Amino acid sequence: MSIDWALRHVDDDLARTWIANGWWTDDTLGALLHRGLRIDGDQPFVVRSAVRPARVTHAEVLRDALSLAAGLRERGVGAGDVVGFQLPNWVEAAHVFYAATFLGAVIMPVVHFYGTKELGYILRRTPPKAFVTFDAFGPARGTSTLLDCGAPLPDLVAVVGDDPAGFEPIDAWYGEPLDAPVSVDPSSPALVAYTSGTTSDPKGVIHTHRTIGFEVRQLGSMQPAKAPPPITGAPVGHGIGMLAALLIPAVQGKPIHLVDVWDPGAVLRHMAAEGLTSGGGATFFLLSLLDHPDFDPDVHLPLMQFVGMGGASVPMAVADRAADLGISIVRMYGSTEHPSITGASHDDPFDKKARTDGHPLAGVEIRLDDDGEIFSRGPDCFAGYTDPALTANAFEDGWYRTEDVGVLDGDGWLTITDRKKDIIIRGGENISAVEVENVLLHIDGVLECAVVAAPDARLGEHACAFVRGRAPSLADVQAAMAEAGLAKQKWPEEIREVDDFPRTASGKVQKYVLRTQLREEAT
Repeated sequence: MSIDWALRHVDDDLARTWIANGWWTDDTLGALLHRGLRIDGDQPFVVRSAVRPARVTHAEVLRDALSLAAGLRERGVGAGDVVGFQLPNWVEAAHVFYAATFLGAVIMPVVHFYGTKELGYILRRTPPKAFVTFDAFGPARGTSTLLDCGAPLPDLVAVVGDDPAGFEPIDAWYGEPLDAPVSVDPSSPALVAYTSGTTSDPKGVIHTHRTIGFEVRQLGSMQPAKAPPPITGAPVGHGIGMLAALLIPAVQGKPIHLVDVWDPGAVLRHMAAEGLTSGGGATFFLLSLLDHPDFDPDVHLPLMQFVGMGGASVPMAVADRAADLGISIVRMYGSTEHPSITGASHDDPFDKKARTDGHPLAGVEIRLDDDGEIFSRGPDCFAGYTDPALTANAFEDGWYRTEDVGVLDGDGWLTITDRKKDIIIRGGENISAVEVENVLLHIDGVLECAVVAAPDARLGEHACAFVRGRAPSLADVQAAMAEAGLAKQKWPEEIREVDDFPRTASGKVQKYVLRTQLREEAT
């Protein structure tokens, strides 16, 4: 199934510089993963799950992924085809991810909790040739989501679980293992990652083998050498979980530990029993461990000396609390489009690594326009969106328009102060304000609404809906969101009724005023 990706052009001189510095290489993602999983085949790959637990090795995962790649090839999947999956943090997600890369196919992970609205748009925007979903995971039914999403079914569908609902069970897709990864053009698409953004529909972010390969090497080089292996609870369908579990440790030949449900008590038990670390990523993960009654400073703090924070805002109070406990915090800044723009190391001064969002990383350049908006470019910046119109609007003379606002100190360290883009980042997951507003406006009594980010001590941010007219109850809002098929993580957690909104001279709602009001209330 041929797709015209309409990738953006990178300046030839810039591309030559990135190649000369070794930031862009000819390695395909499949080659990187294949080589990495073979480094030490005895390294563990562990999934802690009440539904589908697994305790295998890298060698076994590699064998099964090559076997699945062979089965996909027998079914007509080849280089350039899109292979999608919507799975929890199970070992089969790794099989599908790696198998697709070994074939030179374009892997398209979908967050497992996305509902019919999100999945329907994704499958219509980027139709996969093959798609893998799940039968049941808690109250969620992946097969039902697929059947009810309104998009044409992919040619090939397989299901992980005991009830395939008329589709093929994924076990039928495993064949005699492929010998080696297929060679493809390293500048061609390798990954499509869908993320909520300023539009009411998810944005499909395209990364090539070169851009995602550089990101894996760059972010991997920043991992503390002496830190214990981490447990990852972020979904592998999301950029943070994907990099932390399926990509970086696989390429580096290091242990992989996953949980499919974030249960802080259980994570603390696993940490103590097996000498693992956790708490990185969005602030929610760290705070849920520190606040749990089973947290034992004598047992757990020695395992949590180094924590990297990103994917959502990091309140000063969190950094100070971590420092008081002897935890070294570093803040990172990036997005699915440009994953690692700024960052720091644990050897940097506290005021730099914990109170700013870092300095530009290797190969990355940033500039601020007159109103502080951040523009970036670098070897890990994406190749474009699946919607070419969005790509055209996202770049200015080769620079990516982040729609975030920041300031640089005298040493070149960046601090994010606000955002222009209309999103809320809740626990590392992007929520489109426009998407939520479109649902609210269909509720009786709502004349006008504005959804903005409210500070959240645990999640970083949550969605707060300001409503002009008669504000609905939270229960009514939740019912409307469920009916619209929006994932629960996107539902507003706070409703405020207002007589009117702060506005520009042209009548546009000034959302930054609402955000400032919420921040001032929180402090």
